[in-house]
Amino acid sequence: MANVTKRTIDYYTTKGLLEASRSDSNYRYYDKEAIDQLRFIEKCKNNGLSLESIKQLIKCRDLKQPDIEKASRELGEKLKDLNTDLGTILSMLEKADGNSKLHVKRTISKESLSLIQSLILLLV
Repeated sequence: MANVTKRTIDYYTTKGLLEASRSDSNYRYYDKEAIDQLRFIEKCKNNGLSLESIKQLIKCRDLKQPDIEKASRELGEKLKDLNTDLGTILSMLEKADGNSKLHVKRTISKESLSLIQSLILLLV
């Protein structure tokens, strides 16, 4: 139903991304919520997110409203700090040689893309 293999489901379960109900005979059962969770995991993976990032997103999805508001405030503070750090890095880049600039730009681009994708998934 979720277009993933049994092995993939087992792996996600061991990584804490997915939970299954168990029958008396220890068979695993997955409800509609678990299928939706599998689809969400696959969508995130297709967007280039790591399993650890996906695990954090899943935790965020399960938060209650007061927790979401607190997490939103904390995220806002972190974004302010990141913006400050980015300003510092940019001023350092202005003084760096060509190879250093290229290396830093590549590093920032990959990390920024992952952060942007995570934020988009949180807001969708």
